[in-house]
Amino acid sequence: MLVGTGSDVGKSVLCTALCRIFLQDGLHPAPFKAQNMALNSFATREGLEIGRAQATQAEACRLEPHSDMNPVLLKPNSEHTTQVVLNGKPIGNRSAYDYFRSQGRAELREAAASAFERLARRYNPIVLEGAGSVSELNLRDSDLANMPMARLADAAVVLVADIDRGGVFASCYGSVMLQTPEDRQRIKGIIINKFRGDLRLFEQGRAMIEKLCRVPVLGVVPYSPDILIDEEDSVELARKRRKGSQDKVNVAVLLLRHISNFTDFGALERDPRVCLYYTRDPQEVAEADLLILPGTKATMDDLLHLRREGLAEAVLARHEAGKPIVGVCGGFQMLGQTVGDPLGIEGSIPLLPGLGILPISTTMRQEKTTRQVEFLFHGSRCEGYEIHQGETISSARQAGSEELTVIEQGNCIGTYIHGFFDNASVRDYLLSPFGRGAGETLSAEEFSQRQYDLLANHVRHHVDIGLIYKILESHD
Repeated sequence: MLVGTGSDVGKSVLCTALCRIFLQDGLHPAPFKAQNMALNSFATREGLEIGRAQATQAEACRLEPHSDMNPVLLKPNSEHTTQVVLNGKPIGNRSAYDYFRSQGRAELREAAASAFERLARRYNPIVLEGAGSVSELNLRDSDLANMPMARLADAAVVLVADIDRGGVFASCYGSVMLQTPEDRQRIKGIIINKFRGDLRLFEQGRAMIEKLCRVPVLGVVPYSPDILIDEEDSVELARKRRKGSQDKVNVAVLLLRHISNFTDFGALERDPRVCLYYTRDPQEVAEADLLILPGTKATMDDLLHLRREGLAEAVLARHEAGKPIVGVCGGFQMLGQTVGDPLGIEGSIPLLPGLGILPISTTMRQEKTTRQVEFLFHGSRCEGYEIHQGETISSARQAGSEELTVIEQGNCIGTYIHGFFDNASVRDYLLSPFGRGAGETLSAEEFSQRQYDLLANHVRHHVDIGLIYKILESHD
């Protein structure tokens, strides 16, 4: 099990690396995270919803993603409420206070334990991932994902620390020493992650951490920006604000307050023909070659925010100018005539006018749609997946008619499909008007598998994998 000194220290990526390494070494690994809080999610083949990070880790294991790999998923609606997804299905919204109370946790603990046991009967080893910081003392009684799960799984624990954010000595020492004596014994090693510079300069620091924490440092892993693995959190998106490029197609993604499934744009970001950036600047929205309205966990709130910030006006102006726009999921809903919420799924506003660009209307429903789909796009067979709360129909169709998946009108495309841009034919269609021709033929899956191998090689070079195997053998 990998736990962290804090959030965003690189646990997910290192778990992905270990999944791939164990697979390369002839084992049959599977990933597991008891509780994940993320707006970046994935629909399994069975139509169940899990965190995108566990889907990525499953791909690294060459396994079909399954809801047992992430039995509890929390999708924040606001600063105070979250949608709880249990075993792949939403069971309602809870306030943060109610959810994190220690009372009433038995059902969730039992679900996590049962999911782990089902996985453990089929795969070995299980690569468990903790959540956030391992030393949140005020949440210890309600914690599902860290040391209580390690105890339940009888897991050997490795602590991951991010040296790039500073304070690595204090964070390592504090994270170890704040554990109970029993849990402290489970921590078998430390990995220092995201190192920049000459590794020889940290040799003394490595020895000092081992002396302070009384556990070995298994490795110091350099920051690796050239290895492209799907990120779990959106905290880095605001930094992706590159200026426009004169020799590339400039693609702007609206940085919505509740943006979800931002990994939809990874294939575009990697495309050598594209300069992709995230923005809240109306001028950048107007000037981009292609504008994308991404998915969101709060369509109504983000639609209101677009109007307050002048972004809605900028979107409409570029539409009038004939510049291309693509809306995905919540962004698709915003492009329509109306967005209705009669059941109060997202809040107290029952109906809002959309941007009025596409002839569609959306109504929020209690039942969430989660499914993998195949579709034809300009004669090419494509695939992706849907995760959305709303039902969208064309204004020209009768109520109750077949729901829309992709609609194209003039310079605007709207779709519910996550992974839309992963399809090479979609990217080529969108970029061809700019004279960029066809991109590389490598599929999204082939690209990902190459990246998993690169990541595994990188971690093998900097982490003592032999010692990890010895820890596992002695722990068994």
